[in-house]
Amino acid sequence: MHATSPPTLFTPLALPNGQVLKNRIIKSAMSDSLGDGQGNPTPTQIRLYERWAEGGLAASIVGEVQGDPRYPEKPGNLVLDDNANMVAFRELARRGSANNAQLWLQLGHAGALAHLPISTPKGPSAMEFPDFRSEAMSRAEIATVPACFANTARRAADLGFGGVQIHAAHGFLLSQFLSPLFNQRTDAYGGSIHARMRLLIETVEAVRAAVPPDFVVAVKLNATDQLAGGLTEQDALVVVAALEGKGADLLDISGGTYFPGAPPSSERMSQGPYFVEFTRAARQLTSVPLMATGGFKRREEAESAVLSGDVDAVGLARGFVIDPSLPTTWRAGKNARAFPRFATLPPGGMTAWFTMRMTDLGSEQEKMTDRDITQAIAEYEQRDERRVALWKQRTLGH
Repeated sequence: MHATSPPTLFTPLALPNGQVLKNRIIKSAMSDSLGDGQGNPTPTQIRLYERWAEGGLAASIVGEVQGDPRYPEKPGNLVLDDNANMVAFRELARRGSANNAQLWLQLGHAGALAHLPISTPKGPSAMEFPDFRSEAMSRAEIATVPACFANTARRAADLGFGGVQIHAAHGFLLSQFLSPLFNQRTDAYGGSIHARMRLLIETVEAVRAAVPPDFVVAVKLNATDQLAGGLTEQDALVVVAALEGKGADLLDISGGTYFPGAPPSSERMSQGPYFVEFTRAARQLTSVPLMATGGFKRREEAESAVLSGDVDAVGLARGFVIDPSLPTTWRAGKNARAFPRFATLPPGGMTAWFTMRMTDLGSEQEKMTDRDITQAIAEYEQRDERRVALWKQRTLGH
């Protein structure tokens, strides 16, 4: 779509499949950890996504929705398989797409990062560290992945969701295959970047073939793992080019990994948006619309990125937790209130604080803004512990 003047944050965005987003502001995926412990949406979670839709965003992405309950990232993940509560999922789709918003499910598979208390982690290669271990997937297991993602996407379309995002970032399964640090296979799925991206390409093609033409298929991709020996920007650009013509409607560029010991990008990078320079380079290699997620905190930063043409949309996560009506705030020419600052930041503390804050929003308890970070960690961990038993009941029948 060619306009006579540069697009702004509030210019509609036409995607390749004909869908039109009402603006350029997207709530990127977070592990909201609000499932019921057996993979189904809860009233709190449904209300949270409804609130975000009411706040004026173009699209919202539900983080880490599993098609296979054996490899979850956390026991608060959703699982959309044959045993799912379809009534609850349909209600999530309906209420999360209020106010002409789109609601997409992020299709996940944690692979080697699967939550140890409820999984036997498996990734591209066997690995063992003091606090982490993973088996290598067989060729037969790899072969099931594209169909699993495709079946989950088809269910999402049938239930009324507007699209899916294939998660190939942050150290989860498809990201593990892309990274030479974690993929040391010597078969057709390891070695060169062309071999390492084979599973991602097969998965994107399978998902696109399984869903209606007007159903959005997005891909989340790391610009870099930000780890020595991991995925480099040069290789990530090869992946961007290879995705051209494969049916993707939006590429969401992020970075970093959740592998144990690796600091998340949100807690160690410089001020301002993180991946706009990468999208500028990617723009030369693809016609697929581009979104950058990470580091956007102020309206001016987001507006500048869109005006420059470096991105077509901006992805924000924590900004929506601070202000669930962020697009409405920005449209009024204001900035949301500042992010919280903590005197000390224990490992995992920021994630726990924002996750419990999402629980507050879905429970209409947002006035609880002064939660101590150690209290947040305790609440977060206790809730996960309670859910482990529920998850085992679902998957193991005991």
